[in-house]
Amino acid sequence: MAGPEIPAGRKVTLADETLRDGLQNPSVKDPSIEDKLKILHLMEELGIESVDIGLPGAGSRALVDTLRLAQEIANCRMKIRPYAAARTHENDIRPIVKISQSAGFAVEVAMFIGSSPIRRLAEDWTVEHLLGLTERAVDFAVSEELPVMYVTEDTIRTDPGTVKVLYGAAIAHGASAIVLCDTVGHATPRGAYNLVQFAINEVVKPAGRPIRVDWHGHCDRGLAVANSIGAIMGGADQVHGAANSLGERVGNTPIELLLVNLRLMGVIDRDLSRLKEYCETVARATATTIPPNYPVIGRDAFRTATGVHAAAIIKAFKKHDVLLANSVYSGVPSHLFGLEQVIEIGPMSGRSNVTYWLEKRRLPATDAVVDRILAAAKESAGVLTEEQVLALVKA
Repeated sequence: MAGPEIPAGRKVTLADETLRDGLQNPSVKDPSIEDKLKILHLMEELGIESVDIGLPGAGSRALVDTLRLAQEIANCRMKIRPYAAARTHENDIRPIVKISQSAGFAVEVAMFIGSSPIRRLAEDWTVEHLLGLTERAVDFAVSEELPVMYVTEDTIRTDPGTVKVLYGAAIAHGASAIVLCDTVGHATPRGAYNLVQFAINEVVKPAGRPIRVDWHGHCDRGLAVANSIGAIMGGADQVHGAANSLGERVGNTPIELLLVNLRLMGVIDRDLSRLKEYCETVARATATTIPPNYPVIGRDAFRTATGVHAAAIIKAFKKHDVLLANSVYSGVPSHLFGLEQVIEIGPMSGRSNVTYWLEKRRLPATDAVVDRILAAAKESAGVLTEEQVLALVKA
């Protein structure tokens, strides 16, 4: 994408939607509150700055869980900032008022409203109707001393005039943050960049006061991470995502890949050694799976059985150069994320694979043993398991 790079020192924060928007995926199981608390603490460990703790207006269970998460943040004096979702209706905002009072601090209200011409046509809505809902909802939240994050759904497909009118009204009535949404994954990186630039120049600057600009994307075209980076280049202050790309249809922007890319781009610098643990915890809690070829956290992300690749990695290891070993056949250095390269033995392997595998486990790598294992690997349909290799060693 043509456009400016992210300037050095630019502060970008992340908002985690796993425990709210991520749970709208029809294939997920709503985790127990114990699992939600574990996930929350892992978010804190990863330095994620903001978290959607639920939509308490959705029902009694949602209300109880949202309150418990808010209390955990307060009791543990966590740095992560919570917000809760609500429609632009007083009935949805009132539970957040009660949660804030119980937790002892103001929980940000992420109030959302459909805005695109497509949605307006389906619902027979007018812009004037949306404007009235917006002004009343923001006024109520502000009167209860809650910070407001104003969200229009499908912003990317909304006409510029409506974008200006709705966000302008929300800010005029007291909203302190706006969220630009690619609700159905329609955007391209250039489109995300342009929308953020438009919002900054046409909505935020005329407001005359600091307004945080967020980007919230989805994966329908497979462009969610690129779009988030485009939004950051355009000036977005905060980008949203969910673990393992959970969310409606094909899901939200994968927050783990946002963390990976922002780390590699030098935008953030933090300990991400528990990233895989975080993603696996979410997968278990939601009864979902992580594909083996998923970037960085998938089982095969840093695993190779190909002889040529393995030989180069092994030579780098023998130089005692971790960065070289983790970069020679990988665009993502595994050690930055608490992981390591794994050499396996399969039909595409060479002698170096077998020798390295044995030596790493302090097993004899005699010619006879290596020959026996390599011969079995060449006849195998896939990678040999550890049990299979050990049986060949003993044979």
